[in-house]
Amino acid sequence: MRMMVSVSIPVEGGNAGIKNGALMTLVQNFLAERKPEAAYFFADEDGRRSGFMVIDVKDSSEIPGIAEPWFLALNAQVKVFPVMNAQDLASARSGIESAVKAFGG
Repeated sequence: MRMMVSVSIPVEGGNAGIKNGALMTLVQNFLAERKPEAAYFFADEDGRRSGFMVIDVKDSSEIPGIAEPWFLALNAQVKVFPVMNAQDLASARSGIESAVKAFGG
């Protein structure tokens, strides 16, 4: 299943991670292991180092292995949630139409 991983790193944890190399090592390892479909990095509205990465997750038991490195190395906040691309949304048409018939009034 396509999942969006959102990572937000507090300034203190990010500064320490930059100084000791943990931040770049973690990002490089994550990208090499997970091979995201897309990855974007930015400073969020509160000035925290942040990123969005779209990855494939085959089983929910993978989620701790996705999140824990960010928690442990950088004290980051991590969110993982399912997402769709345009092709996935197009494939969902019959399910959407069924929901409209059942609940759309």
